[in-house]
Amino acid sequence: MNAAIKLFSVLGTFFIPVGLVYGFVTGFHEPVGVVALLLLVPMMWMVAFYLRATVKRLPGLGPEDNPRGEIADAEGDYGFFAPQSWWPIVAAGAAAMVFMGLAVGWWFFLLALILGVIGLLGWVFEFFQGPHHV
Repeated sequence: MNAAIKLFSVLGTFFIPVGLVYGFVTGFHEPVGVVALLLLVPMMWMVAFYLRATVKRLPGLGPEDNPRGEIADAEGDYGFFAPQSWWPIVAAGAAAMVFMGLAVGWWFFLLALILGVIGLLGWVFEFFQGPHHV
């Protein structure tokens, strides 16, 4: 986690000159980019501060901080992932269609919303029946 702390601290510091250079290049006529880049500074530092506070509460070093560590050192239960499931693709496509429906029209938005509910229900309940029944 120490590498992540250093990364977010450096990135936060990096976005200060990037935001200022962007402002000078655009002549500060496009303030949204400058504000967005400068808002990245406290966001990166906030993540670094949170990780630093978390490291202080955890005993010892994490497996990612061991220079001789291997991938197997960080093994653990990462959850269950559905094998060969098509429902996440349906849900993601429906989510894209929902956002597109905001620009196209309400009729498209509602159709996409219905497709999204179908995709979400299919994804949630796919292991309640069929060959992968749990």
